[in-house]
Amino acid sequence: MVGPDRPVFVLFGSSIVQFSYSNGGWGAILADVYARKADILLRGYLGWNSRRAVQVLDKIFPKDAAVQPSLVIVYFGGNDSMGPHPSGLGPHVPLPEYIENMRKIATHLKGLSEKTRIIFLSSPPLNEEMLRRSRSSALSELVRTNERCQRYSEACVELCKEMDVKVVDLYNAIQKGDDWSTACFTDGIHLSSEGSKIVVEEIIKVIKEAEWEPSLHWKSLPTEFAEDSPYDVVASDGMSTINISNCTFHREMQWD
Repeated sequence: MVGPDRPVFVLFGSSIVQFSYSNGGWGAILADVYARKADILLRGYLGWNSRRAVQVLDKIFPKDAAVQPSLVIVYFGGNDSMGPHPSGLGPHVPLPEYIENMRKIATHLKGLSEKTRIIFLSSPPLNEEMLRRSRSSALSELVRTNERCQRYSEACVELCKEMDVKVVDLYNAIQKGDDWSTACFTDGIHLSSEGSKIVVEEIIKVIKEAEWEPSLHWKSLPTEFAEDSPYDVVASDGMSTINISNCTFHREMQWD
């Protein structure tokens, strides 16, 4: 490990997490927002459902680890919500089992430490027509519908209310814009840069409004090695330097 120690945020989930550093993804945006403030670790697994996630909880989040994450952001549900295949194979998980699996994940994460915070992301909507056009001929028919996504999303939100876990309702958040179905996806399922910006906006909103001590909002965390230095860039007066440790001029969006 490298130092100094920083808060650790873990992104845990299926392909929407694994791909979150690609194409202007939400994981990459968070890593930029929290640069010099927290380390963002990716634990994303393409094609996974909540059943597989429960099987590896102890390996990804061992309770005896020397350092526990300050925040875990969890996304499972899109693959679970797929229709069942006649063979019994595939990622589908019945809704009652999905709810219990997510309960197990939340319970395990709550047991890591008193300071480990949790945010669940619910299933986003789909562009069903785009999905049909992009489906690979190597795959059997994929039964993915917005109706199924909505049911799993609502179940996730209700579980989080029951367990006092913070949640981002992605099913409704993604649909706020008039052009969401074309602007927010790369293939009908996975998020474009525009879709990812919505995810980041919602996550930052949850973190900012949470009454967590200490706060994990990016503006509340100290910037590493931010002390003034004679090696900073020289000011226009030619006599002093300007500390640019906290400058954000490079960002296309200025986050709250």
